[in-house]
Amino acid sequence: MQDPKQSPETPSIAETPPVADQLTAPDAAPAAALDAASAPPAGAPPESSTRAAAEIMPGLEEALRLAELKAAEHHDAWLRAKAEAENIRRRAQDDIAKASKFAAEKFATAMLPVKDSLEAALAVENQTLEKLREGVELTLRQLAAAFDTARVVEENPVGQKFDPNKHQAISAIESDAEPNSVVNVLQKGYLLNERVIRPALVMVAKTKTASPQQ
Repeated sequence: MQDPKQSPETPSIAETPPVADQLTAPDAAPAAALDAASAPPAGAPPESSTRAAAEIMPGLEEALRLAELKAAEHHDAWLRAKAEAENIRRRAQDDIAKASKFAAEKFATAMLPVKDSLEAALAVENQTLEKLREGVELTLRQLAAAFDTARVVEENPVGQKFDPNKHQAISAIESDAEPNSVVNVLQKGYLLNERVIRPALVMVAKTKTASPQQ
């Protein structure tokens, strides 16, 4: 039975529709578009990751710049070291070539006085035998001095044990000397800085054979 105090045109609370249902289609469309615009795109990184990457990039760029500077410095140092090594190699080759070319310069310089003395001796006319001998002795001393300068050592092994590295035996003769010792030098030998440039020609001793009994 209808309440006489309630107007038939006034709806009851139970009959009032929800607010969301009261929005019409034109009112709901702008709200949905606003929500879609504010939402991040699908697959995009979170805002915190983007901010962290932006903070890291300047540090990486600075590290890369420093690494490139270091690489340039090392390359420059390598080029300088290579050039210096090439200069050292070239100087060493020049020194070797000069040493080979002028190896006899010192010895040749020491031999010049010997030649001068010989020429002076030949230039003297009607010289006595005694004067000639004195000139030869002087020249021999000059030659010995030249040998000393060039470190040429005379090898005269009389009385020494035969050494096949320095001596060349011509013959063996019976002698009272110790067997295999040098008893006679036919030609002296010479060493240059302890290297044999000419062996001495020698005769060595051997044991005497027993005489046959009568």
